[in-house]
Amino acid sequence: MAELTPSQTVGPFLHLALADPALATPVAADAPDALTLGGVVVDADGTPVPDAVIETWQWGGPFARCPTGTDGRWSVRIRRPDAVATLDGTEQAAHVAISVFARGLLDRVVTRAYLAGDPANDDDPVLALAGARAARLVAQPVGDGTWRFDIHLRGDDESVFFAV
Repeated sequence: MAELTPSQTVGPFLHLALADPALATPVAADAPDALTLGGVVVDADGTPVPDAVIETWQWGGPFARCPTGTDGRWSVRIRRPDAVATLDGTEQAAHVAISVFARGLLDRVVTRAYLAGDPANDDDPVLALAGARAARLVAQPVGDGTWRFDIHLRGDDESVFFAV
């Protein structure tokens, strides 16, 4: 039986290989449920990460991918997420699953973005588990159908990441 090979970090040019601009906007701007989700990716010192790749998924299969810019900013146009049940049938609030790939990471890190103001957030089991850090899982509206969700890879404001 073959053994697993160890992980290794991605190089500084990963974002170039995965940067198809069409993947950042899989939903038409005029779609009735379209929204823009974005923010900035920063390291432990609060320095923007200029060469990360963000992937998002939602229930039902919608997928988006984009690289961060030189200022660490990322943005995808997706559809408004739907609520989804866990395997045991427990209802979860609507959310977007997010993976971050960046040099220096042995494996991707995974988080979620919930939308502020959704009443279902109050009863979401994952937000409840996050406790005092739950606010780091909630995207904030900034107007015109745009939601801000910053990702802190390390440090005092580190985002909530999940073991997958």
